[in-house]
Amino acid sequence: MHALREALAAFRRAPLLTALSAAMIGLSLLVVGLFGVASWNVSRVLDDVEARVEIVAYLRDSASPREVAELQEALAERPDVAEVFYITREQALESARRDMAEFDSIFSSLDSNPLPASMEIRMVSAYRDADGVRAVAAAASESPIVEDVRFGADWLDKVFLLRKVAGAASVVLGITFGLVAALIIGAAVRISIFARREEIEIMHLVGAADRFIRGPFLLEGLFTGILGGAAALGGTYFVYRVLSGRVVQLAWMPPEWVALGLAAGALLGMMASAIAVRRYLRTA
Repeated sequence: MHALREALAAFRRAPLLTALSAAMIGLSLLVVGLFGVASWNVSRVLDDVEARVEIVAYLRDSASPREVAELQEALAERPDVAEVFYITREQALESARRDMAEFDSIFSSLDSNPLPASMEIRMVSAYRDADGVRAVAAAASESPIVEDVRFGADWLDKVFLLRKVAGAASVVLGITFGLVAALIIGAAVRISIFARREEIEIMHLVGAADRFIRGPFLLEGLFTGILGGAAALGGTYFVYRVLSGRVVQLAWMPPEWVALGLAAGALLGMMASAIAVRRYLRTA
């Protein structure tokens, strides 16, 4: 209770310093927030691209209905396969006419349907990586009624490599921005400690324990981190609305990320306060 009263009293005694500290934290966390919005939208784009990864097995014209049904059932029973669609030759031609309307006259002039029947295989998301796609494609190609299997091998590795690079970059940059925010928070707390150095010296002289002295500063760092996190959240949302409405359509971060950002601001504020106070008490 004493620590809480002292932390609130510090805010009342130096509101300008509190506002300055919260602003510094907010600016540093604003960068983290904007990076979070960018990371989330890049992740959504990659998810959309990966969701379109599809394996197409082209069937031989000699395939019987029984063989087609057996292959479709065998593929659908695999744990890494979500759905298997059988596309007849007629459906393939109709789809080609619809998707390539500029060639409709060519399709109409054909004496026979040149397109083969096929099976479109969609993967379970947990198995949708380069190795998983190749494994399903290899299993489909083993069937004697399958003439060819296509799955975008040329760009498949590039898509999943981009996912790995984006994930690694998100982690590295996120940690970097977090450390920068912690340094700024620590600097703000050190300013607050320096402004109250006489009070700390008096408490030392009367025999106050370091834990007793440290408590109000920890709460002060916690509250300042929350204020800065809230300010950063507001600034991030403002920039998001401006960019999303005028530049490019963006998606807002999920609620879990927002809550994590506020918690990170509070934790960074408290940790930075703890480090700054500890260093000061060692030299005092």
